[in-house]
Amino acid sequence: MQRTRKIHENFKAHDVFLDDIITYFDIKGQSFGNQERNSLKLFKLEDSTLNVKSFRIPNLVNQIAYKFFRKSKAQRSFEYANKLKDLNIGTPQPIAYYEFKTPFLFKKSYYISEHLDCDITYRELTTDLNYPNHEEILRAFTRFTFQLHENNVKFLDHSPGNTLIKITDNNYSFYLVDLNRMEFKVMDLNERIKNFAKLNTHESMVKIVSDEYAKCCNEPYEKVFNLMWKDTQDFQDRFWRRRRLKNKLKFWKKRS
Repeated sequence: MQRTRKIHENFKAHDVFLDDIITYFDIKGQSFGNQERNSLKLFKLEDSTLNVKSFRIPNLVNQIAYKFFRKSKAQRSFEYANKLKDLNIGTPQPIAYYEFKTPFLFKKSYYISEHLDCDITYRELTTDLNYPNHEEILRAFTRFTFQLHENNVKFLDHSPGNTLIKITDNNYSFYLVDLNRMEFKVMDLNERIKNFAKLNTHESMVKIVSDEYAKCCNEPYEKVFNLMWKDTQDFQDRFWRRRRLKNKLKFWKKRS
């Protein structure tokens, strides 16, 4: 099987160690987080911890697409992380990506980054409305997202689990993860506001976020709130409609 790898300039001296991680990924390392879709493991490198994401083998159509037509999730994650770093946007340090292919099909891929110990993710803000300095963190996150948009970064997976938050003396730093779906483009107000649709379910949070974003972009609060609340409700309606359909399919499969 053909192997492709790309290692960040700062980590090329560790190429043998990185190769070993990938070769023995199944039997080494410490499992981390949700293993349902892709496998995540942690490995120690000197004083650092590396986070290695093993993407599952795609379906046959995507095996052909990734082999001949599209960049893999691992490659996109690595390249997008480097671009975010160049823009001074928070994300864990990218280290390397690996790909394995046959002559006609794409198989496995891995993305390696430095592991970041965070205090919370954005998800905690959605589940605990009484979290200390909740509104302050929410407004800081909104300014962070505004800077993404000002830098023409559209994070397509801008969802509660994909922003890590570090808290230091009431200062808040935000770091994006799961980077393989991004666009780099100029966005109008509607597209910017729609980028918040997956983040909040509570109207009280949408009011705070829309108020802060309105201040950032110098737009009327009512206009921003109405757009954001509609996009939020539309996304929630689609999400729960898909969830109900999936549950029905599982029910009929169990009966058959």
